[in-house]
Amino acid sequence: MSTAPLRDALAEVLPERPFRVTLWDGSELPSTSGDGPVFSVRSPAALGHMLRAPGQLGLGRAYVAGALDVDDVDKVLALLDGYSPPPVDARAKARLAGAAVRAGALKQLPKPPKVELRPRGRRHSIARDKRAVTHHYDVSNDFFALFLDESMTYSCGIWSRGAETLEEAQRTKLELVCTKLGLQEGERVLDVGCGWGSFAVHAAANHGAHVTGITLSEPQAVGARRRAQETGVGDRVEIRVMDYRELRGERFDAIASIGMVEHVGDVNIDAYARTLAGLLGPGGRLLNHGIARLRHGELEAGPFSERYVFPDAAPLHLSRIQSALEAAGFETLHVEGFRGDYARTLREWTRRLEANHTEALRLAGPERMRVWQVYLRAARRGFETGFTSIYQVRAVKA
Repeated sequence: MSTAPLRDALAEVLPERPFRVTLWDGSELPSTSGDGPVFSVRSPAALGHMLRAPGQLGLGRAYVAGALDVDDVDKVLALLDGYSPPPVDARAKARLAGAAVRAGALKQLPKPPKVELRPRGRRHSIARDKRAVTHHYDVSNDFFALFLDESMTYSCGIWSRGAETLEEAQRTKLELVCTKLGLQEGERVLDVGCGWGSFAVHAAANHGAHVTGITLSEPQAVGARRRAQETGVGDRVEIRVMDYRELRGERFDAIASIGMVEHVGDVNIDAYARTLAGLLGPGGRLLNHGIARLRHGELEAGPFSERYVFPDAAPLHLSRIQSALEAAGFETLHVEGFRGDYARTLREWTRRLEANHTEALRLAGPERMRVWQVYLRAARRGFETGFTSIYQVRAVKA
């Protein structure tokens, strides 16, 4: 079946194109300017995805499914940041849809990729948050080990204090958190969103703290417990699979929340702050380390991230987070931003994942691997362009 009508309809609605489109029969729509990316439509299924969900979601589905490919993800992300397609009138839309149908878009409407998650239930309920976290983290510990440092620290490394390697950058971050909290021998510390236990183990091994780490991911908890035992601090590190909202009647000297607050959402940020405050006595210390949005008036996250990367993740503005902490009885003592450090961390994670591409593909499968190739680059670009930043906030319970 000829794709000429489709190509002509695309040319009509996209008269200025800083990109090239190739179709499955070998025909193409050339770029009208610049050295832009190449979109390869590999089958009519890509058109079916975009007809079912016009916009970013349909485009993302087609890419994750492999029906649409690109030659350079970074170029595509740069294009999406700066390119605004012209408005399309109803006649042109009808012609484009008709051409897609004639090219086979509706012969077999494709289902969403298997790795897509559409969260159900009340947003940011404990059950829904657990399902969202499980979707992201339970790929396998071995997959994350392909690109994280040896401590399995899945958060921003600190390069701006002289680190040359990812391992050095993560050790610098872990020690910086301990220093800012002023940890003392024997103190009881809560690690909210403990991941694979890198902070808990570091604080116990280097500062003599007794650390309780909580995570919603069972595989993370298994890895964290094993790491604590192997490091010789199994008697000072306890790892629980639970939500921070389930902590009741306990008291800690200090709390580290690293890479957790961006998953709380505006609906729960006040309860999050109150919960942490309730776990500390007067003078108890908090180090809140998390991503924050910088721009106002933009969406928290696009549909691609919502369905494939971090369902329900919603980085808030720093002012909103601080307002919640203050209302809960915290006094802020110090705030420090690490936007450039996270961009470099993500660049290194991407390099390591691509260096282990074959094994990553075996562990995660082609769909999820495509998600990660976009996610790591898009996240890095967010920090580079000033869409997001990351802050460490040191506070004390009044």
